[in-house]
Amino acid sequence: MNFGLYEYQEEVVQRALRGENIIIWLPTGGGKTRAAVYVAKKHLENNPGAKVAVLVNKVHLVDQHYNNEFNPYLGSDYSLVSISGDCDQKDFFGCEVKNSDLVICTAQILENALTNQEEGKHVELSQFTLLIIDECHHTHKEGVYNKIMARYVAQKLKGERRLPQILGLTASPGTGGAKSIKGAVEHVLQICANLDSVIVSSKVYAPELKKKVPRPRKRFDIVDRRPQDPFGDHLKFMMQFIHDFMALGPEFPVREFGTQEYEADVVILEKKGVTDRNRLLAQCALHLRQYNDALLINDTVRMVDAFRVLESYYSTKSSTAMDGTDFFLLGLYQENEVELRKLSGDARFENPKMGKLQNTLLEQFVQGGHSRGILFSKTRKSICCLYDWVSNNPALQRAGIRAAILTGAGNGINYMTQNEQKDTIRNFRLGSLNLLISTSVAEEGLDIPECNLVVRYGLLTNEIAQQQASGRARASDSVYSVVAQAGGREVRRELLNECLEDLTGRAIGEVQRMEPRDFQMKITDLQTEALLTRQLAEQLKLKKRSRFNAATVQLSCRGCFLPVALGHDIKVIENAHHVNINPDFERYYKTGGQPALKTFEDWEPGRVISCAACGRQWGMEMIYKNIALLPILAIENFAMETPEGRKLAKKWKNVEFTVEEFNFSTYCHNKFPNMLD
Repeated sequence: MNFGLYEYQEEVVQRALRGENIIIWLPTGGGKTRAAVYVAKKHLENNPGAKVAVLVNKVHLVDQHYNNEFNPYLGSDYSLVSISGDCDQKDFFGCEVKNSDLVICTAQILENALTNQEEGKHVELSQFTLLIIDECHHTHKEGVYNKIMARYVAQKLKGERRLPQILGLTASPGTGGAKSIKGAVEHVLQICANLDSVIVSSKVYAPELKKKVPRPRKRFDIVDRRPQDPFGDHLKFMMQFIHDFMALGPEFPVREFGTQEYEADVVILEKKGVTDRNRLLAQCALHLRQYNDALLINDTVRMVDAFRVLESYYSTKSSTAMDGTDFFLLGLYQENEVELRKLSGDARFENPKMGKLQNTLLEQFVQGGHSRGILFSKTRKSICCLYDWVSNNPALQRAGIRAAILTGAGNGINYMTQNEQKDTIRNFRLGSLNLLISTSVAEEGLDIPECNLVVRYGLLTNEIAQQQASGRARASDSVYSVVAQAGGREVRRELLNECLEDLTGRAIGEVQRMEPRDFQMKITDLQTEALLTRQLAEQLKLKKRSRFNAATVQLSCRGCFLPVALGHDIKVIENAHHVNINPDFERYYKTGGQPALKTFEDWEPGRVISCAACGRQWGMEMIYKNIALLPILAIENFAMETPEGRKLAKKWKNVEFTVEEFNFSTYCHNKFPNMLD
């Protein structure tokens, strides 16, 4: 099959065809994946016994790359397989690699196979001759790409020669938060070091690239601040009432209600309440966060959306109230519920951004019968609210807007399954849908048809996300709209991102102009430094994990402070699921509904579990090997009493005691002693 590469694509792959490690930097829509397919084909043709791995960072990209790019061009001549967490082949990854010429998988599947020593599942990096890394700007810090590449770099520094060639793909490496050219250059060099690659872009054929990937017409659709906001003001009055009840001293200055900064403050307050055993402070902080969420939603979408969030939160609180703090907080909401409901329905004070957004959508969809657009917003909650608004807006329905939500894959009420994602994208591609209301999942990598409208609504993101979102508007005469409040942070961030985008280009230019010898010396220095840092961090982590004896650590519910378990009751299954094996533990929790989760190889999900005393959700049950019913716990829902005081951890990897591996045989012997005699 003829590839039909553009001359700028042929230009950027030349060094890869010579066997060098490179990062291809091309804008969204520039055909990076097609260029990678071409490199893979030439690599397989010229290297007998070659084996290629294509790594992606999102599940839905596995099938997309297989169906749309690699299989059509390589499938007739080579053995290809696509593997993600949703398919059974992952359980025999080592065998699949052995029997295939090219494997497309999520990076996590490869990482699991590199660490799993079981026959049929284990692989080594040396088994591959070419590693293609999609969206490779994620190869930094603790990301899974960087874990894989850290192994690669460590082996390289030891003198290992049987390592695969690297081909990274990115629309923008970004500046890594740097705002100076020196810092941006350092960031680009670090990405190059992490990928052991040079970064290449089109120079000779840059005009052709610019013509092929036109930039959309950018505009700011600015709206004036609400002249009056009685609903928001009433929420702030209630929040101040809670602050007065808490009686915080001057050492806790309060930042502006309804901001991200205030949210950070109440998160700290809740942690302080828990570690100081001050339940009044901890519970008030949790409720204040809900009110702050409502203010943020009121500022983003409709008043009624903000009211519904609070209504849903308090609908379960009366059955779990246990002391004076709970009754005060519940009573405050109940006394004001009628007034809040009335204010949220007063159209005179509705969010003016909604009117501006409506005009932006109508302008594009009314004039063009074949218009397609993507509306980006920050949270799953806000896109659900926007979908409800679009679906029930007569003017937008008359304009023929057929909308659907697109979120990341995951578990829970506001997530989508992989199949739901595929169906939504297919319907958008076919035209039965013409507006996607999406979180950042549609910014990166997704193969979606060219749009003539991209709207960024209530978003504060970095320059990488902005470039990728902008790149979705590829139709001729397309519009990239930023709907924002006058003087708001969204406009300031958007303008800053434009400067950072320019800074990224300048930094890449400086890196590309370095003398090859200087570049290689710098890369080796950065790699050596990163290796030593990782080794030191690992030693500190091991030391931290054995700081306390598990028997001396007591777990208490984070909601009511009731002691419910000891550290040695906790065991870990498959290095991922932390379960309590003490049979007495079940008297401390109650069970609820079934989470929307699939069945896995050795276990299936049971019911949601929560504290019997205060209702705080703790985790869920698992049915292991069809025999053991075990509660999986999320450590963020507990406080740990240690010999050095009360401590909190967001994840199990942060706890300061050793959690032993779950032994199924021992568990069965203890649980069913007579059966095994």
